[in-house]
Amino acid sequence: MSFFGRIWDKITGHKARPTTPQAQAPTSTPVSAQPVPAAPATPFTPQPVDVDQILSQMAEMKGGGGNWRTSIVDLLKLLDLDSSLDARKDLAEELGVHAGAHGSAEQNIALSKAVWRKLAENGGQVPASLRD
Repeated sequence: MSFFGRIWDKITGHKARPTTPQAQAPTSTPVSAQPVPAAPATPFTPQPVDVDQILSQMAEMKGGGGNWRTSIVDLLKLLDLDSSLDARKDLAEELGVHAGAHGSAEQNIALSKAVWRKLAENGGQVPASLRD
């Protein structure tokens, strides 16, 4: 799983996609059974996720959570993810962030904004001030 995928899973709580009716159908049909037409599959439509609210609640449960809105290190710590320089290098590479030297304030700020933008792209409700 990608580093961003782990961030998304921590925020959304590993919400599983519903299975289609065909996936739930038995693999074999008894000879005496009448065939039953399968119900049409309902396409999965993700519901918006209020990222700021979820993270605020997580921070409250942990006694603050630091400055997770602007600090990539604090955000990763809030999510109980690796916030080391190597982990942030991997995340920067995955998201295509190449601002400043690895570990610099410039890169950490750019990485934080990139994560917020990616959360919004994936259906997260993120305040514009965090993406820009």
